[in-house]
Amino acid sequence: MLKIHHLRVGRSVFTVWLLEELGATYEFEFYDRNEMGRAPPELKNAHPLGKSPVIEDDGFVLAESGAIALYLLEKFDPDRKFGPPKGDSKARAEWMHWLMYTEASAFAPLLIKLLLSRSEDKPPIFDMFSTGEVALQLSYIEARLADRDYVMGDTFQAPDIGLTYIASMAERLGELGPYPKLAAYLARNVERPAFQRAFAKTGG
Repeated sequence: MLKIHHLRVGRSVFTVWLLEELGATYEFEFYDRNEMGRAPPELKNAHPLGKSPVIEDDGFVLAESGAIALYLLEKFDPDRKFGPPKGDSKARAEWMHWLMYTEASAFAPLLIKLLLSRSEDKPPIFDMFSTGEVALQLSYIEARLADRDYVMGDTFQAPDIGLTYIASMAERLGELGPYPKLAAYLARNVERPAFQRAFAKTGG
């Protein structure tokens, strides 16, 4: 059976969300953060990086949210309800852009902003960079959602899971005020039954 190594209060709840949307059967290995908020060393027994999410499927171990999402979609989504479109290479590339975007351009400035929020000493160069970059990324997503309910159009797909993670980080940092479309998008997505099940199973 497929196993997900889940670090409590972490981003792997979003991988669990995808599994719930796919109706997949899986089991958990749970880990608790240490007093510094970091993953415990035991997680390195699952993968050398000691990060979460990690999945294990019949001896095959895979890390990184985007790669895991593609693997799960290929395994559990033959009709491509949540996956990339067939045939049209440009449409597929656009879908891949939005899947990977959340792990690349969108995530780093929010992470810097999060780390700065935990420190009394905020180096001006990092503060200015993250402030400008967060605004750039959230404005980009807001514009994308101007005429659509979901990032790829009228239907919820896998890239929406990663973007919901970005929106939730922005909300936690108090950054969603100027972005009503993104705020509504976040509220809509976390009401999905599959997200609610994932949240309940993982404890958030």
